[in-house]
Parts: sequence; C-alpha cells; structure tokens
Amino acid sequence: MKKLLSMLLASALAVSMLAGCGSKANTDANKGDAAEGDKKVYKVCNLVNGTLGDKSFFDSAQAGLEKLKADGRIDFKTIEMGGTTEDQAKWQGYLEEVSASGEYDLIICGTYQMPDYLKNVAEQFPDQKYLIYDDTTYTLPNVANLSYAQNDLGYLVGVYAGAMTTETSVEGINEDAVIGFVGGVDSPVINDFLYGFILGAQNSNPDIKIDTRYVNSYVDPAKAKELAESMINDKKCDIIWGVAGNSGNGAAEAALETGKAYFIGVDSDQELTFSPEMAAITLTSGLKNIGNSLVWFFDEWDKGVEHFGQQTLLGMKEGGIGVVTDKNYDSKTPAAVKEKVTAAIDAISKGEVVVPTAIGNETNEVQQLRESVKP
Repeated sequence: MKKLLSMLLASALAVSMLAGCGSKANTDANKGDAAEGDKKVYKVCNLVNGTLGDKSFFDSAQAGLEKLKADGRIDFKTIEMGGTTEDQAKWQGYLEEVSASGEYDLIICGTYQMPDYLKNVAEQFPDQKYLIYDDTTYTLPNVANLSYAQNDLGYLVGVYAGAMTTETSVEGINEDAVIGFVGGVDSPVINDFLYGFILGAQNSNPDIKIDTRYVNSYVDPAKAKELAESMINDKKCDIIWGVAGNSGNGAAEAALETGKAYFIGVDSDQELTFSPEMAAITLTSGLKNIGNSLVWFFDEWDKGVEHFGQQTLLGMKEGGIGVVTDKNYDSKTPAAVKEKVTAAIDAISKGEVVVPTAIGNETNEVQQLRESVKP
C-alpha cells in the first residue's frame, strides 16, 4: 500500500521561479530546429492570465514546462499577461499575436477566465494547436481540454481534515469539530472541490461543521485573511483549506498570526513554497497536478495519441490529483488519520467510492449541503 500511495500521490513538481518576473515575457524559447535528431522538440507558448509566483496554480504549470524543457522535450516561452481588470482587456490580443506568429506547435492557457478568449482565437487560427487546462466550456477541434477530478481531491482532503479536527492530542487542535473552506469564487469548479470536501469530512465525522466563505477573487489575499480570521476567532475553525489561488495565501497568514489554526494548501505543495513560519502550520496540500498533467499530455502526444477536440478528465490513476504525504503530514498526523486517508485513496481508485460532481449539477445539491453543515 505504501508503494501504491507513493505512486499515486507523487509530490508536486518543485516550483521553478523565473528570474525577472517583472518582465511581461520570459523568453525561454530558442529559435532553432524543431527536432533534436529523430526526437521532436516542441515549441510551446504558455500564456498566464495573471503572474507567476502564485505558489499554486500557475507555478504548477510552469514547473511542468520547466521539467519538459530540462528533459529536452520542449522549448517554451511564458508570457505573464497580468490579472487585473486592465490586463484582462489585453488577453485576447496576446492570444492573437502568438497565434498569428506561427512559431508554436502548442499554445497553452488555463483557468475558467480564458475559454471565451481562446474560442475566438482558435476559430480564427484552425491550424494552430492549443491546450487549455482546468476548463471544459467548449470542445473545439484544435483545442485539448484538460480537467481534473477535483471532487475526488476534495473528498481526500475532507477525509483528512474531518479526522484531524478531532485529534485534540495534536497541539493547536481545539475541542470543536469545525473546519473551514476559503474558496476563490462561488463557481462550479470551486464548488466541485467543496462538494467532495464536505462529503469526505462527513465520512470521517458525521457531525462535522464546515464554514465556507468565498473571496470573490483569486488575487486578494487580504480579503481571504479577513475571512479566515473570522472563521478562526468566531467559529473556532482549527483547519482551513484555501482553494483560492493567490488569495488563499491570506488564509494561511491568518492561521499563522492567530496561532489557533492550521492551513491546507491547494494545487501545488505549498509547504515547499511558503516561508518557514507559514510552512510550519501547513499540514498538507491537495494537489491538482497541472504540471504533471502537461508532462502526461506530451507523453501521449509523443506516442501518437492526440487529445485535440476532446475533453480529458484526469484523476488519481493518471496522476492528475493527489495529496502531499511527507513533511508535516507525516510528522504531525496520527496513524489513525493516515489510515483513513489511505483507505479513501484505495476506495476511490477501485471505484468503491464515487464522489458526485458540482459540474453540471442543476439541483443545487452543493448549496443545500453547504448550508446544512454551517457552524
């Protein structure tokens, strides 16, 4: 089982920060031959609708591309388009410019904010190949859509948090079985995490209470910090999962500064990227392995398997999701809690547990469930 756990939940790729992040374009691409001997070396452009340094989503994708480059499989350029309202007005222009250049075998972008921009440009340039991660809005013949079983991921994190909050022998865990969820936006993708999180927590403790709040932004850590402080001080949350991109880091700050709660990261292994003080209160991270999924995509492409024109869902078996099981998790988590998480991994992998999804759910089940567990 330990071997299986290691295989399924490999740690997120180490985040590689680009020098000179103040520059809009980081020119890693070389204008050379597209092939190295008989081996195809793909030319790739990665468009970030924000900036690197989020210690989460965009950094995970960047780390995957850095690994592919280090392995001699791609040359790439990352363009940080910015995440403000003013920046957003320029996103389609960036897409059109790199598409019109004809330089790239693949143009990559991601998140729920990009599909409309990508659709417009992909239809203008039908011979250009694109990949969008974490979105299923459109199916286009020249676009590969990668999405992730974040409902299953939420379930694993929920099992863990729901069990940990009852372990009062762990320093910092209080007597109240209350945990928190700070989401970026009240949207289907974020609520897919939440759906699994609630159900997993209830599996560990049917009487669990969960305080859910939304920042309504992925780039507002100050607001997330304010929300988390209220959750900790007013509702006695002792574990908070931040699923809010860069905003989520504010919840980690609240946990640290109050001294009364732990944090769980998302997308990347945030314990590796935080300051030592913040890392010390980060129990684990739920991994939506964007970087791993990009490596998987090129593995498939090299084998002649193309996923353009398809919606591809990556789960635990494909390495698309997982949780961090070393460092703080290993040292701070009681054996009984580890056993529950291992059992949940096994049950999901075997199909014995099927976690419902919030994607396309028109019955408001998530909202009803969310209300039913309010502290």
